[in-house]
Amino acid sequence: MDTWIETMTGLSLQSPALLLLALPFAAAAIWRWHRGTPALRFSPAAFVSWVQPYATDRSPDAPVAPKTPLPRSLRARLRLLPAAIQLVGLLAALVALARPVQRIPLPFESQGIDIVLCLDVSSSMAANDLDPRHDRLAVAKAAGARFVEGRADDRIGLVAFARYADLRCPPTLDHRALRQILAETSMVTSDSQEDATGIGAALARAAQVLEHGVAKSKVIVLLTDGEENVATAESPDEIAPLHAAQLCHELGVRVYAIAAGIGTRTAGGDWVAIDTKPLEEVARVSQGRFFAARDASSLANVYAEIDRLERAALAQPRTRVEERFLPFLTAGLGLLLAAWLLRRTWFELLP
Repeated sequence: MDTWIETMTGLSLQSPALLLLALPFAAAAIWRWHRGTPALRFSPAAFVSWVQPYATDRSPDAPVAPKTPLPRSLRARLRLLPAAIQLVGLLAALVALARPVQRIPLPFESQGIDIVLCLDVSSSMAANDLDPRHDRLAVAKAAGARFVEGRADDRIGLVAFARYADLRCPPTLDHRALRQILAETSMVTSDSQEDATGIGAALARAAQVLEHGVAKSKVIVLLTDGEENVATAESPDEIAPLHAAQLCHELGVRVYAIAAGIGTRTAGGDWVAIDTKPLEEVARVSQGRFFAARDASSLANVYAEIDRLERAALAQPRTRVEERFLPFLTAGLGLLLAAWLLRRTWFELLP
């Protein structure tokens, strides 16, 4: 019954069994209806319930005029109104006792994921092996922008790195601003002291940014076309990729490492494939995954795969329960008071 009531009215009862108290009231009302109103009978009662028209023709053969009932006043016609009002008031009070509530659906809340795009901007990103019409950086930025567009509920940031890691945008839901910053990101020049590939430092910087995030899932999407050449045996103070991966694992950050391109071009014009084993180890230690993208299409597929892998769990439908007994209680008490006042004023019965 409660389901039917909720379907018809949008309300549900917390204690529907209390409605059974209406049965005694209904039985009493029916009994009183059949019993009638107690009255004092007296002998002329039959003579005042109808009117016999005066007959002008008193001959024996004259027809008898029909009896005409006495007219009933408005008060007499509405004599049952106080009882009806009292009954409705009692029913409203019973509904209030049954605690009607309304379940109001709440909007879905998705916590989302904290993501940092870690983008290599060293001069080697100028190669056009991913797409003959565009360099690696342009292809990577376009794929990253499409990835950001599909992650409306996620806070996404950007770290650009060559020798040094630079936080261009902290994780944010303002994806329009992020895409603008991503579009304006440029690579370092080949004659710059910054032209190197510091993968370990970039991962450590991204992990540091994600450390203070509130999301349950934290991800770094690392895209590079080269090998670590900053943290070497000659520079033990630099952060090696494996050490950065261990830090990511301790902070609960997964790394999706992408090796973009077919390798490095030598002075003679030949292509030498990069050693992807360090990137694979980074992904393994951080419990992420490694991907190789040799052209623009495969890079787009890599981002699509990461998009499928990193999805926040769907939030369960939520509702807010609000009490709705007060209107019924107020109406019930008001109707009972109105019935009491009517019985002692317009409908008052004198002995």
